[in-house]
Amino acid sequence: MKFKLFFVLFWLSSVASAQLNINHYIRVGQTRISTGNYVGAIENFNIVIKFKPQLPEPYFLRGVAKHQLEDYRGAITDYDIALQIKPYYPDAYINRGLAHLSLHEYEDAIADYNSALELSPQNAGIYNNRGIAKLSMKDVDGAIEDYNKALEVSSNFVNAYINRSNANIVKGDLTEAIRDLNRAIIIRPHYASAYLLRGLARFELNDFAAALRDFDQTIKLDPENAYAYNNRGIVKQRLEDFQGAIMDYDLALQLNPTMPNAYYNRGIAKEVLGKSGYEEDYRIAAKLDPKLDIRRRPTEEEYYAQQQQQQQQAQNKTNAQGNSQSQSQSQSQSTAQGSAQDSKAQDEEAEKARRRFRLSLADTRNLPTQDEEIEDGRIQNKNVIIELQPIFRIASFSDNSVDYERLQYYNLALEELNKYNNYTPQMNLTNRETSDFADSFRNSILYFNEKIKANPTSENYLSRGIFKFLTAYYNDAIADFNESLKRDNKNLIAYYSRANCRVKMVELLEAVPDLSQDMTIALGDANNNHVVKKEFLNDYKEVLDDYQRCIDINPSFPFVYYNKAYILCKLGKYDEALSFFNRAIELQPDFAEAHFNRGLTRIYLDDVTGGAMDLSKAGELGIEEAYNIIKRYCN
Repeated sequence: MKFKLFFVLFWLSSVASAQLNINHYIRVGQTRISTGNYVGAIENFNIVIKFKPQLPEPYFLRGVAKHQLEDYRGAITDYDIALQIKPYYPDAYINRGLAHLSLHEYEDAIADYNSALELSPQNAGIYNNRGIAKLSMKDVDGAIEDYNKALEVSSNFVNAYINRSNANIVKGDLTEAIRDLNRAIIIRPHYASAYLLRGLARFELNDFAAALRDFDQTIKLDPENAYAYNNRGIVKQRLEDFQGAIMDYDLALQLNPTMPNAYYNRGIAKEVLGKSGYEEDYRIAAKLDPKLDIRRRPTEEEYYAQQQQQQQQAQNKTNAQGNSQSQSQSQSQSTAQGSAQDSKAQDEEAEKARRRFRLSLADTRNLPTQDEEIEDGRIQNKNVIIELQPIFRIASFSDNSVDYERLQYYNLALEELNKYNNYTPQMNLTNRETSDFADSFRNSILYFNEKIKANPTSENYLSRGIFKFLTAYYNDAIADFNESLKRDNKNLIAYYSRANCRVKMVELLEAVPDLSQDMTIALGDANNNHVVKKEFLNDYKEVLDDYQRCIDINPSFPFVYYNKAYILCKLGKYDEALSFFNRAIELQPDFAEAHFNRGLTRIYLDDVTGGAMDLSKAGELGIEEAYNIIKRYCN
């Protein structure tokens, strides 16, 4: 009885400990989010989901981490699962709405905000965010109504004042917009963006002195704000202080060298002063933003003439309609008055357009929903070289090697060879660089030399061939693989390793420059990607034949499908490659590199959504470069 009681108590304590560990992983994940380590947070939540897939929180929190990495589609997928488990989850609706908003899926965003408001009707932030979505859909009045509701719930909600001012600017009510910005500044007097936006509104009203004060205050509060320097330069330029304007544009470009507006505006100022360098500024501006290409833009006089012509055509059309309908005198007068008002409005728009035409304002009205954003850990902002993840080959690492777990996969196809070698050394699969282990690999060659002398079996030749391949003795490795296959023509790993060795040999030959011809480099020529010279096509055919033999021997070996898909991509056969990536992922759903390569292939084939989802999964599984590609090509 005592033994049974002890067993029950021990079992209960183990359960409690397991629960405690799950809570620990969740807390650590939340801490990592708060400190900006979003990739680390995803790793924590992956562990929780693996052991507790019925909990909604880890899916939600993993979605938050992906959201911060700008993997919006991946975040939506996690929010979906959280809401399937827990339908009454307002935070999940709010965050999913934000993700839809970031993808310009405004109707879906509004639907999520509607659901969130049913569960949390006194949440001012939801009204504010729904207003942003409505404004994006040109529903200005609906947006203002939502901002009004947000302010009813929270009268000191600065973002609602800022966003309502934006809506009023779109509506053309600059005076009301400035009132909202004044209120925001009263509540939060050190909010630089409010001064910047008020300066823009005052500039639109030709109140240049007040606009200048606002931009000065923006710079005082936020000296790193490139937009403020650019916009202050524009005001100075309008006041004919061209040299002062150039100094401001210089400062803006020091802070943000990729701001096309500042190059364009500086070019104008330099041209007015007759200073050199304005052509280069125009050229850079056009390269950064083709809309600022002066060769494609009419002059100010031509633009004005076009506006006048359009107005005249509109006037003639109105008069023709009035005559054909034989309206009464009073109706004609009314129409004339209306036409006059329309003409006046058109004149005002034309004047406003002409005023904006020669100077390009830097506008930041699409403000983030959060006051501050953590930049640490936003690995999506790191520039990466976009290329396929390389093929997987057989290798062996010591148990204490650095990053041991991440270097390799294990598959049962290797079990027979490892058993034969008594797991000394243990073979695994990797696509990482192995040159750091060259000394260990050479020792393994010596070891298998002795084994072959004593027992020249297929397995021993195969093992020695693997280590010769890893130490770049490619011809010797091929010879060993051939010897292995002579003794056992059904040896899956021998065919697989021989194919991998041939891939490496062809890649080395491809990298050798052809000195018989003039060498040229075509910059930015997308058509040159993955071009294989004709003389190497037969080599790749041999590689594909060996991979196909592997599939015939063991159709459940995912890495051979992955490698074959990689070669097909090199040969430009993307649709065929896609089917092999699909099969690799079917066999091994957590195959990060296969998701990554399939994602790139889908994007190349114009399936951006499918590519983004694959890259999201690759990022979730640890390939950080995926997030940069999602940001650059999928959002």
